[in-house]
Amino acid sequence: MAIDLGTANTLVVLKSKGVVLNEPSVVAVVDNKGKKSVLAVGDEAKTMLGRTPGNIQAIRPLRDGVIADFIVTEEMIKHFIKKVHKKTLANPRILICVPTGSTPVERKAIQDSALAAGARRVQLIEEPIAAAIGANLPISEATGSMIVDIGGGTSEIAVMSLGGLVYSKSLRVAGDSMDTAIVDYMRKEYNLLIGDTTAEKIKKEMGTAVPTGTNTYPVKGRDLRSGTPKEVNITEEDTAEALNDIMKQMVGAIKDALENTPPELSADLVDMGLTLTGGGALLKNIDKRFSKETGLPVHIADDPLSCVAVGTGKALDQEETFSTMLSEY
Repeated sequence: MAIDLGTANTLVVLKSKGVVLNEPSVVAVVDNKGKKSVLAVGDEAKTMLGRTPGNIQAIRPLRDGVIADFIVTEEMIKHFIKKVHKKTLANPRILICVPTGSTPVERKAIQDSALAAGARRVQLIEEPIAAAIGANLPISEATGSMIVDIGGGTSEIAVMSLGGLVYSKSLRVAGDSMDTAIVDYMRKEYNLLIGDTTAEKIKKEMGTAVPTGTNTYPVKGRDLRSGTPKEVNITEEDTAEALNDIMKQMVGAIKDALENTPPELSADLVDMGLTLTGGGALLKNIDKRFSKETGLPVHIADDPLSCVAVGTGKALDQEETFSTMLSEY
């Protein structure tokens, strides 16, 4: 079993079956007189975000790609394993992908969570390597491949050759940061208070790296001056301005990676360009912005959302080929 344990979504891949589960990494916990128990996990728990009564908490146990709440993460992994195997599979072997910037302590925490959830053996693979395998890049060959994986909590930027990482950087600016930037922009420009779920909807419907359209989108929230509900209409210009700082940070990190790439591999990248994966790759015109600012051709992977999970599954299926890329703690 391969697991893409993401900040926003968790995907599970079974050998020779492909992606069998894709649910939000959210757990609803009920506090009954000091005793906490899990009420819902995944899709059901996500609908509760920002709408729960006092004794129920909807928690996202992963922050910036690493475990923020060990016990809740363990329960979540356990729930997903059981959901995939209606008849509980006795101790599956699990491969989990981790951000390149995670520390040995954070990696050990992920491994311990999976072992406590009933895994027989747990191996880890770095996220950009899994993303590159999922995007069918020739990472085992003596040619340079560049991947930018924009997830929920982290953006992974890596240059690979001969099955290894030549340069990698884990940037803690990604999908969640985009949501926060939209919340801040709406507060500053329109005196409107909105939640993260509304911000995520705006990002999906109207979010863009380069404004091209003139359509408007209605946003409902709370007026900060009067405290009453209010609706405003926003345009692509608004979302582009809200996300501009994040785009600049990402472009800066990509340029750093290119500066630290050996000249022979840089020559390969002129032809190969860079490949975008992860949910952030679906942001409108992000490829145009990156291409304009780096001068490289930019490709979006065929299925950016499940690229990392599919790559993790392939690494599990073809263990002999990718054995040097897997690790244990």
